[in-house]
Order: sequence, then structure tokens, then C-alpha cells
Amino acid sequence: MLRNRSLHFYGKILLPNPSTINTMMFSRNTLLAAAAAFYGASSVSAFAPSTAVGNTVSRSSPAIYTQQTASRQYSSTKLNMSSSVDLKGKVAFIAGVADSSGYGWAISKALADAGATIIVGTWPPVLKIFQMGLKKGSFDDDSTLSDGSKMVIEKVYPLDAVFDSPDDVPDEIKNNKRYSGLDGYTIEEVAKAVEADYGKIDILVHSLANGPEVTKPLLETSRKGYLAASSASAYSAVSLLQKFGPIMNEGGNMLSLTYIASEKVIPGYGGGMSSAKAQLESDTRVLAYEAGRKWGVRVNTISAGPLKSRAASAIGKEPGQKTFIEYAIDYSKANAPLAQDLYNDDVGNSGMFLCSPLARTITGVTLYVDNGLHAMGMAIDSESMSDRNQ
Repeated sequence: MLRNRSLHFYGKILLPNPSTINTMMFSRNTLLAAAAAFYGASSVSAFAPSTAVGNTVSRSSPAIYTQQTASRQYSSTKLNMSSSVDLKGKVAFIAGVADSSGYGWAISKALADAGATIIVGTWPPVLKIFQMGLKKGSFDDDSTLSDGSKMVIEKVYPLDAVFDSPDDVPDEIKNNKRYSGLDGYTIEEVAKAVEADYGKIDILVHSLANGPEVTKPLLETSRKGYLAASSASAYSAVSLLQKFGPIMNEGGNMLSLTYIASEKVIPGYGGGMSSAKAQLESDTRVLAYEAGRKWGVRVNTISAGPLKSRAASAIGKEPGQKTFIEYAIDYSKANAPLAQDLYNDDVGNSGMFLCSPLARTITGVTLYVDNGLHAMGMAIDSESMSDRNQ
């Protein structure tokens, strides 16, 4: 089963170039002009080492999956972990899915493999593209579950997570052709639609991020760009829980995606995105307390390693140079305690665990799924370490 590596800068998220469809909320002026895709993400989040820099193909983690065929470079695999988790009867809403390359998709698939009903929210400008891809079977190879069946996305809702209620939507968006024929895409409206369709839900996944100035150093980031990153990447999670919390069953879980730039300096990850991720992790702890006491809902986040996605591949690309994510993947492979590839399924399975009864006492946690890179305080491939490494 061939799959694209995806970067979920935890959030999916880094922004794509005009020709790239990603799973993130991108800067409106750029995205609406370029028909790029967002969410996804999904997803956004951290460092995933790769033995083949620039290779966009990913496969399932061999430690968790059982090989079924060996006829391709990356063989199809079968998930085993879900056999110990039963999510039948549970409803999961994943905000930030627009293709099969991101962490949002991987989490959806892991939840589906455990029996959960999957519904998703997709950025309106790419909604039709995503729905068409589903109808044409474009994501079938990435949808195969452990029993050989295909993941079914029961319903796709248009969702623009920078708008909390209809009053927040400006005329320029209402009149934009990419939103033509759509309504009810604010967080408040989507929550009401989900309640009308499903009553209660059990799992809420925030796989969203947007940094319109992500390629700019913080010293060059405008107030508008900084606040936009915080709004789309951090406050959107707060708003989602505000609106969906009342329709979540007790014992449910909210999960988001973050990135190590929240606590360490990652050159090239700018535009206020590092600040937004720090906010997201802080809010995770506060929301864990508030939502736990109010609704009995757990709140956690995953700090994932770098994974190559369409969105991530568009960040910081200079002529003749590798992309930001390629540098990040190489660095992780060279310096992480575990010098192995990170796959989106690794994050998917970790997400499934946190959303399952196995994690019933775990809340307010930032879980690192990055081959241990977060633990390192020194780059072992540094020139200053060259003599020691010989």
C-alpha cells in the first residue's frame, strides 16, 4: 500500500504552494487564488526520518503491521493493534482531512480499523475536490483496513475553523466563488449539524493549522500573520471543544497535533507558528482540566516527528535546495535516538490509543511520537562532534 509521507506540523501544518493541495488552512489570499488545499494536520507535526530524502512514499510501521505482500517497493501491510481496541458504536469527528497524505487521515483510518464511525470536516475551497477523489476511489489504496475492507467516511462536512459563528464570516468569503453554494461551515454550525445527524460523538480530532507567513522569521512576521497563525492553529482547537464539548459523551477524548517547535528553536518554521504550537500545548493542559470537570472529556495532543506531505514540501523551498521538511527529516534520521523512518500510521496508532478506553486516565498530555528526537540536547551530526563520531 503506497502512501505519501505527510507533515503534520501540528498541525498538518504547513502551507502549500499555489499548485499544492494540502490539508491545512492556508492564507486566504494565497489559497483562494491558488486553489490549494488545507487541513491535514493534517493535519502538521514534527520530524519523521527518512532513508530516501525527497521520497513522498510512505508505508506502515513494520513494528505494528504484518506484511501481506512483497511485490512492491513498499508492501501492503495489515494493522494488528486495533484487535485489542473496540470502538464499535463510537463516532469520531476529524477536523482537517482533505486527502490521504496527512496525519488526520492516518488517525481516521486507525479509528475506523477499531470500529469507529468516521465523519470529517474539510476546508470549503477543496471540499468538492476531496469528495470527487473519494467517489473516484483515488484514496482506495490508502483506505484498506486490517480485515481487507475499505475505510468509509460516513459524511464530509464543509468546515472553515477560523470562523466560530455565521456572524464572523466576512462578505468577501460569503461572495467568494469557492464558497459558492455552501453554508453552515462555521464551527458552531458544523457542531449543530453533527448533533442533528449523530446526536452525540465520542472523539474529536483537531488536525488543523495555518501560518500565512510561515516562511518568514519571527522578526519579520507581521502582527496580522502572527495572529492568523494563532487563530487558525491554536484558538480553533479551543473553539472546536467549546462547540463540540456539549455533544460529546462522557469518557470521550479530544486530540490535536503539535510540533517540537513549540519548545525548541526550529529555523525555517516561522510566521508565529512556533508560538501557536506553544499555545496549543498550554491550552491542552487547561482544557484537560476544564473539559474533564465539565463533561468528563479527556484532552491530549501529539507532537509528531517530521513527515513529508504536500503541504510540508512547499515550505521554505529555495532553488537548488532541499525543502524545509527534507532538511527536517534528514536531521531527525541523523540525530534521533531511533534512527528509523516515522510513518503516518505511527501517529495514527498513537492517536487511536489516546482516543481509546486504554487511555482512560490519560489527559493533559503532550505525547511525543518522533523517534525520541525531542529528548536530544545536542546534534550528534554537528561538525563540532565530527572527531568524536569517527
